Formats: sequence, structure tokens, C-alpha cells
Amino acid sequence: MSKMGTARQVLEAADRLVAAFGEGRVDDYFACFHPEATFIFYTTDRRLESTMEWRLLLDRLAREDNFRVLECLSRERRVQALGDGAVFTHDVETHISTRSGKETLHERETIVFVRQEDGSWLAVHEHLSPAGSV
Repeated sequence: MSKMGTARQVLEAADRLVAAFGEGRVDDYFACFHPEATFIFYTTDRRLESTMEWRLLLDRLAREDNFRVLECLSRERRVQALGDGAVFTHDVETHISTRSGKETLHERETIVFVRQEDGSWLAVHEHLSPAGSV
């Protein structure tokens, strides 16, 4: 497959992931990740070692703090196609709600995708950091 075809497929996979997260479709969101995916979030004190670990944390945040994603917008998107792997980077604006009220988060994110045997693309690593200013 050409790099352009790979980039298009990875963007489609990223769009599904971001849309599911932004629309609160938790099952669809987590279906975008390989079960052994890892996650590094600046809001946690350690790396999350699996998709299930991230799902349990998200479930706890929803239960304990009434955490909800209201909308998620992706901008400045880039795909680096690397054979059966690809790196997707973007700027993310996420509107959330918690017991404390509504908030808008401005972040940068890297998601590593790997092509599966069936040709689909699953995320295997996600790294989120706050958007800095210069």
C-alpha cells in the first residue's frame, strides 16, 4: 500500500477514535485500541499498561467525579506512515464536564497505530500532554 493510502486509512482510524471519545461512545472508543495498548497522560502519575487499565480509570472518573466528555476537536493533524505502523499527531481541544463544572482542555497528542492482520488499524500507544505556549 502507498504511503498516501496508509495515511488516509490511519486518518480514518483516528477520526473514528476521536469521534467516539468526543461523543461519549465508550465502547466504540476503546474498540479503537489494541488490548495491550499503553497510555501516558500528564494527568496520571504512571503509565497505564493496557486498554483495560485506562477503561477502569475512565469508569472510576465518571463514577467519582461525574467526568464526561462533551466534545473533542482535532486540528493540525499529521500522519507519518512507517510500513505497518504509523504515528498520528494532532492538537486536541476537549470540552469536559465534572462535578466542578465545565472546562476546555487544550492538549497535544501522539497516537501510534499498527496495521492488524485483517488490514484494520488499531492504536497501540497514546501520549497526551498539555499544549504549551511560547
